[in-house]
Amino acid sequence: MQRTILIVEDEDILREIVKDYLLHEGFEVLESANGNEALAIFEEHDVHLIILDIMLPELDGWSVCRRIRKSSDVPIIMLTARVDEDDTLLGFELGADDYVTKPYSPPILLARVKRLINSRYASAGKSCNEDTIINSGIHVHFPSRTVQVNGENISLTHTEFELLTYLMQNQGIVISRDQLITKIWGYEYAGDDRTVNSHIRNLRYKLGEKANCIVTVIRAGYKFEGKV
Repeated sequence: MQRTILIVEDEDILREIVKDYLLHEGFEVLESANGNEALAIFEEHDVHLIILDIMLPELDGWSVCRRIRKSSDVPIIMLTARVDEDDTLLGFELGADDYVTKPYSPPILLARVKRLINSRYASAGKSCNEDTIINSGIHVHFPSRTVQVNGENISLTHTEFELLTYLMQNQGIVISRDQLITKIWGYEYAGDDRTVNSHIRNLRYKLGEKANCIVTVIRAGYKFEGKV
């Protein structure tokens, strides 16, 4: 199945370069130069991933990300010319799955796109011996990628879903931050502990009263512990 990528970038030359790389790899590409138009395009089309610049006219990338996350867990890669770590963490807190700082290499961005696409959609048509995980009132259904806590649906981003299921599948085992970065983001990811911590914090918030199932092991990492 051909996947559709929405590029939201107001720099015409940069947008065209990224578009050419994606088209060459067989992706269908939609494009926008401002935030309001990007939201309209997203509502009208079946988009599988968004490449989203932060500094946009009319509506900035943070606002676009926030609005999309109200209704969708589509993978989002945010682009920025800013180097402040707090800006990066804000993007993650709003639900971004990955973050790329300008200037960047288009092949590196393409690798990030492929990783997220493969992680999010490659298993969609595969059978699985275990379609669900149920533990401590948390119910994960893999085919639909839905999560319920005590019978109530919660909305997770792609990355939050991957983190939760990986920890649950390794219940009781301490997973280091480096292991999580390798598993969830890939070897090429240049993130750090704060990136992992930010996603775990968001995940715990969404789990509500079940947040204590994700245990911090000081100077070691995280583990999932079933709680009554």
